[in-house]
Amino acid sequence: MRNTLRGMDAIFNARSVAVVGASDDERKLGFHVMKSLIQGGYSGTIFPINPRKREILGMKGYPSLAHVPEMVDLCIVALPAGLVPGIIRDCREKGVRGVVLITAGFREIEDESGGRLQDEITSLADEAGIPVIGPNTFGIVNLHAGLNASFTPQFSNVKKGGISLLSQSGGMSHMMGFLSMRDDFGFSKIVGLGNRCTIDFADMIAYLMRDPATRVIAMYVEGIDNPRRLLEVAKAFRGKKPIVAYKVGLSAVSDLASKSHTGSLAGRHELYEGAFKQAGILTVESSLELLDAAKALSSSPLPKGRAVAVLSGQAGPAMAACDMCEKEGLRVVPFSGETRRRIEDLLPPMAIRTNPVDMGPAWYDSRAIRGIVESVLRDKAVDAILLCIMFASANEGSIRALSGSLGKWGREKPIVCCLSSPPGIWDEEVESLVEKGSIINYPTPERAAKSLSALWKYKSVKETSKGMGKALERLHIPKGRGP
Repeated sequence: MRNTLRGMDAIFNARSVAVVGASDDERKLGFHVMKSLIQGGYSGTIFPINPRKREILGMKGYPSLAHVPEMVDLCIVALPAGLVPGIIRDCREKGVRGVVLITAGFREIEDESGGRLQDEITSLADEAGIPVIGPNTFGIVNLHAGLNASFTPQFSNVKKGGISLLSQSGGMSHMMGFLSMRDDFGFSKIVGLGNRCTIDFADMIAYLMRDPATRVIAMYVEGIDNPRRLLEVAKAFRGKKPIVAYKVGLSAVSDLASKSHTGSLAGRHELYEGAFKQAGILTVESSLELLDAAKALSSSPLPKGRAVAVLSGQAGPAMAACDMCEKEGLRVVPFSGETRRRIEDLLPPMAIRTNPVDMGPAWYDSRAIRGIVESVLRDKAVDAILLCIMFASANEGSIRALSGSLGKWGREKPIVCCLSSPPGIWDEEVESLVEKGSIINYPTPERAAKSLSALWKYKSVKETSKGMGKALERLHIPKGRGP
């Protein structure tokens, strides 16, 4: 395990990268890998490897790894599958410390030769002590290191953040990366595990738990070859950092599809769900929920309890938020007597002043809006705030009026919001509050409520983990790939 972790550090923080199969032909994956490294602003040394090219995209080309005059930390392989065993042998001779194997045509194909070929490269890599991410992967990205070791240059445009995504699907990785650009939140690392030749979920969890740039681990899971090992590692680190998993394979059709995608059956869904819970892994039911939960867990303080106050500019969104809170195990609680009296003084007659609070009738009075929000934030009976405000002409100045209060309290209590307006209105104000870590914003009240529940669920994981954890160095985790 220790050698594996050191090798993965060489992958994610590589000082030099060799691209085997580098090309200046846009029809080749090696071209797009080179473009990703260059456009991503990689600051290390790049060695293009191609026996037929002396120069590739303005860089000197080398006929083989043996001809590279310096040490190589990371080797990215984009060649046909049949050539890969020879490349792994070359990596061993060169002293390469880690490999990202983009090449497909291994265990995921129906032909048995693919499985035999993957077994061969696994054996060669294990003997050489070289960690291999892949095969059949889009690659990996470390946003904090400026390393885009993938075939998608656009991943370099993803914002830096605290979420590390582990995915068996390149398509899901791309979708989530593009969603993060639209929703303006960031990733630390995006990792395409592919067929998991020598590096699987357990190895990545162990590595990311030590990674200071990772605050949350999000996983898209199709199938796991060695679930016991994953659960042992997750339990060893239970409560140290949040792990959120979206496990597919609920239907028989998707179970079989996972076999043809990355070469492993999904397994019985309900067994995974129960085992994940015991290991302290939070589970979600969609890719969007995976991102929502990870976003909340990466940027918000945890609530002390599950008591929630719902404050809204309109009654409808408040009711939707309350329903989802109750469904997710949160409690929409009565306020303390002092808070009730303060709200009573600030709201006009006929307004809903219990929890949830309808602040709509007071929108013309910014002093009243600030007073209501601050009173609820001070209430010791309230552990978290869910704030829903839909834009209307009458409340256009509301976010500016609240920015000071939200900025002051956002690091003390979770403030999860649904602040919705037409494009160009509130954009700067909301972005500023999000950037400062004052709030987390979602486009619907239901998504805001479910994300708030993820904070509470992880708080429960931390509380039940006290005294249970073991340092990974003290835990024997076999490398076997059996169940």
